[in-house]
Amino acid sequence: MAKKKVVVAFSGGLDTSYTVMKLAQEGWEVYAACANTGGFSDEQLKTNEQNAYKLGATKYVTLDVTHEYYEKSLKYMIFGNVLRNNCYPISVSSERIFQAIAIARYANEIKADAIAHGSTGAGNDQIRFDMTFLVMAPGVEIITLTRDHALSRKEEVDYLNEHGFFADFTKLKYSYNVGIWGTSICGGEILDPTQGLPEEAYLKHVTEHQETELKITFKKGEIEAVNGEHFDDKIKAIQKIEEIGAAYAIGRDCNVGDTIIGIKGRVGFEAAAPKLIIEAHRLLEKSTLSKWQQYWKDQVGNWYGMFLHESQYLEPVMPDIEAMLTSSQRHVNGTAILKLHPYGFQTVGIDSEDDLTKSKLGEYGEMQHGWTAQDAKGFIKVSSTPLRVYYGMHPDEKR
Repeated sequence: MAKKKVVVAFSGGLDTSYTVMKLAQEGWEVYAACANTGGFSDEQLKTNEQNAYKLGATKYVTLDVTHEYYEKSLKYMIFGNVLRNNCYPISVSSERIFQAIAIARYANEIKADAIAHGSTGAGNDQIRFDMTFLVMAPGVEIITLTRDHALSRKEEVDYLNEHGFFADFTKLKYSYNVGIWGTSICGGEILDPTQGLPEEAYLKHVTEHQETELKITFKKGEIEAVNGEHFDDKIKAIQKIEEIGAAYAIGRDCNVGDTIIGIKGRVGFEAAAPKLIIEAHRLLEKSTLSKWQQYWKDQVGNWYGMFLHESQYLEPVMPDIEAMLTSSQRHVNGTAILKLHPYGFQTVGIDSEDDLTKSKLGEYGEMQHGWTAQDAKGFIKVSSTPLRVYYGMHPDEKR
């Protein structure tokens, strides 16, 4: 009788390594699939492949969905200036959705009987993976050994060692999730709400001390150039901005937020590129969008980020939100100028043919050209009418 096929969402970490070996030992035909959204180096992917076969996998594949992740999510996160709690660029949470979609797609392709992942029962990722699999691969069994058996790290390491697999799975003080849209940092001082992360907790440190300008050029809301260098590949543009900003240790912070399962969570992160790109984009929008475009885009952008974080990417309203965000970007063209220095940056200004401050009707605080002094006085008088009506009836309430 043919063995049943299982696709393991394989990161190379302890939980997924245990899952590959355990299922292979139990007689499954194991397909180890590493879904890469830009967080794995070539060396890491090569090591993952080697280890997957040592652990007993029948086949290993890397599913590179970095550009798909940009086209179907990151682009809209930039359009919407998405920062959860005005702080966190939704790095890992958005990546997990696209990793899960890639795994489900592969499972359907090979007609797998099951999909396995290494999530525990205490975090958000279990929800992101399970919900995506239930929708994208209906009828396929979901296996989560670490969660279902409440396995300890020691139990998993001991099992691997007993079956001849040895690797350095030492639990470090900090754990990291590295991706194209930032690195999250958990553990250590993060567990104490009175403390922040020390310098040694971060992966990127100050190597540039001289102030410099960063110019990011956008066309219809998407990055077109960085310091004058044109980029057709938007992933490479993001990587270039990350390289520049990380040298100043820009983008460090801690976020406290509500998890999907209802408890509060605290996470540290470093995300130079997202912080710089979003603030540059926001700066350009201030001059190129109308007041109400900005207002409503902020509303739907906030919802878009919340739905992404809470595993609702497949909610049918998401394409509708994306359509509105895309439409809002038709005049977001030009260059935003930032000044970088160690640990921070300031916005400087913008250069755009669509800059609404260039209107011939007037210069704020200087001179009007599109109305007269009498027009202004009439406008003010009419605008005050509701207040004059109310306080005419209730003079005792005047402050």
